[in-house]
Amino acid sequence: MTQAHLPLAGKRGLIVGIANQNSIAYGCAKVLHDLGAEVAITYLNEKAEKYVRPLAETLAAPLLLPLNVENRDELQQVFAAIAETWGELDFVIHSIAFCPMDDLHGRVTDCSLAGFQQAMHVSCYSFIEMARLAEPLMKRGGTLITMSYYGADKVVENYNIMGPVKAALESSVRYMAHELGPKGIRVHTVSPGPLKTRAASGIAHFDQLIDSAIERAPQNRLVDIEDVGNVCAFLVSDAARALTGEVTYVDGGFNIMA
Repeated sequence: MTQAHLPLAGKRGLIVGIANQNSIAYGCAKVLHDLGAEVAITYLNEKAEKYVRPLAETLAAPLLLPLNVENRDELQQVFAAIAETWGELDFVIHSIAFCPMDDLHGRVTDCSLAGFQQAMHVSCYSFIEMARLAEPLMKRGGTLITMSYYGADKVVENYNIMGPVKAALESSVRYMAHELGPKGIRVHTVSPGPLKTRAASGIAHFDQLIDSAIERAPQNRLVDIEDVGNVCAFLVSDAARALTGEVTYVDGGFNIMA
């Protein structure tokens, strides 16, 4: 199959959240690139750049830009660079989350205001900001995707304050799907099962979460970053044009179990 005949040929998008080759964002970027999409990549800071740059090169990314979403100037500069280079945008994949360790490992009841605000800013509000900046570039419609987790809907031991934060993210997706739908912009939440990523390693007793997922999921296995990438590729594709505002679980069926 030639490049021109690949399913996502001609689509261009921004992927935020690659830290290394095990990142969910990298799994998404690789699958979408292999299916013909052109991807712009970001990295958190200079320390992260040395890990992300080689990956961006394998993806032939035309744009590799610094992005700390707590820095509004950097966020605006990313979208300005996209506007200058491409002039339009077909998709955004937002795969970032953060919470200070003390707040993440403590009770929701004890969460500090500063910790809650930072977790909400990085994990939720940054997606809203990206949607606002992407909207004028999605001239022919587009797709916005963010990552959540089962702990947004049910209490998961040790997920703590990230549960309410991800619940806010999922609700934001529904409202933005309603608001942006008339412009042909679809907004999605993808909710993977537990994955051995650097971000997940901050959750206390994460190995127990992994073991429980394998034991209870109908498929008795963990999903991987390619599984998540395949689902995102479908949602970005025109085949998913009738879908928006949903939470799509990629967890081997874990979420259906009582």
